[in-house]
Amino acid sequence: MIENLLSYGIWVAIVLIIVGFVALVKGADFLVDGASAIAKRFGISDLVIGLTVVAFGTSMPEFVVNMISVAEGTTDLAITNILGSNIINTFVILGLTALVYPIASQKRSRDFDIPLSMIAGVLVLIFVAVQLPFGEEARGIGRIGGALLLLLFCYFLFNTFRHAKDHPEESEADHVKEMPVCRALALILGGLVGLVVGGELIVKSAVDIATRCGVSEAIIGLTIVALGTSLPELATSVIAAAKHNSDIAIGNVFGSNIFNVFFVLATSALVRPLPAYEGIELDAIMAASGSIIVWLAVKTNRERKIQRWAGVLLLLVYAGYLVYRLMKV
Repeated sequence: MIENLLSYGIWVAIVLIIVGFVALVKGADFLVDGASAIAKRFGISDLVIGLTVVAFGTSMPEFVVNMISVAEGTTDLAITNILGSNIINTFVILGLTALVYPIASQKRSRDFDIPLSMIAGVLVLIFVAVQLPFGEEARGIGRIGGALLLLLFCYFLFNTFRHAKDHPEESEADHVKEMPVCRALALILGGLVGLVVGGELIVKSAVDIATRCGVSEAIIGLTIVALGTSLPELATSVIAAAKHNSDIAIGNVFGSNIFNVFFVLATSALVRPLPAYEGIELDAIMAASGSIIVWLAVKTNRERKIQRWAGVLLLLVYAGYLVYRLMKV
């Protein structure tokens, strides 16, 4: 059915990809609300729900798009969805948020989350730049690399839970809505349907747009798809900054970056190895360098904030990268 609709032209593909993003985001919201209510019924604390159900739910858009991409063999889209999302998260979301209001940072973000996000980018760069001697047939993220990333994700979860237990004053537990079990199950089912339908629309429409425009799936993944899956984080961070509550932006962004690489990309590589594509080294360098720039920005001032000048720098670096990347198409 989707293929039939796409045959009507590129404007239909654009409309379908927008519909797909809406279905994906709302599906993730429904899934999180329903699953959180069920978890609450079993006596699980709001804090634990926030660290598990909510955290995983916010990465569901990237996860579903990647699973559908690898299932259909569009592996370039799977990698660029993650690298592009992380680049946009760091350079665009933090850049715009800092312009609205300087972003404060917590000690844990400076000492753990940001460095771990750097490591994520460096590991991806190593995987795609060097053919590893572990039976991998080509450069890229194979199953061995995926397994290593997933192990680091387990370490991240363990460290996060331990920190939340030792520093409850730093952990913000969102209040979970209570609701009847039937309604919670309906939300979970509706959320899953929205995620699958939205993911299918996005992947098929993105491939169609790339084909019609004569550009690679990688470019579409780095721009349209990555921006679409990052829109919820962008809206949340900018609105929070407008209310002078921008300190949540760093935690949201780097938590999302870590989930994207160590969970979503790792799982994708375990399902199907992800070979390198042309220009992937630059994309991986950008994903890692964003964390380095932010770390230096918060370490070089007494307030430990991302000041407005750093926000401008992040946006300018991203603009230069995007122009260069598009000129190479």
